[in-house]
Amino acid sequence: MPKMIFVNLPVADLARSTAFYESVGAEKNPQFSDDTASCMVISETIFVMLLTHEKYAQFTSKTIVDARTSSEVLIALSADSRDAVDALVGKAKAAGGVLDPTPTQDYGFMYGRSFEDPDGHIWEIVWMDVEAATAGGQTAAA
Repeated sequence: MPKMIFVNLPVADLARSTAFYESVGAEKNPQFSDDTASCMVISETIFVMLLTHEKYAQFTSKTIVDARTSSEVLIALSADSRDAVDALVGKAKAAGGVLDPTPTQDYGFMYGRSFEDPDGHIWEIVWMDVEAATAGGQTAAA
């Protein structure tokens, strides 16, 4: 069985956040969703759990940060092409997301852009030509 990842994000408005993630291509799994959480399926192995602040607080005693003013994590998701990067970022913009809160990365063999969701969580969408990177000894720091 392949490893799965569940990204848990605290959200201020569950309905708004659920609609945003549906707009960028995620599907809500009703089996693991209720009025305090939405399980958003990105792929067979990647899930985003959108949790109300009250629900999220049940899993940690730490303060929930405001992702618009503080950073705890940058979430990166691969894309199949440069065009797919731009398309997904475009969907985020159309759904009300903030575009490119981090610098666009363009190293030829690697291309990435980013967006913020309604709560300020940053998603980086990245395409990489692994064969070109490997053949040329390229690194993102080049």
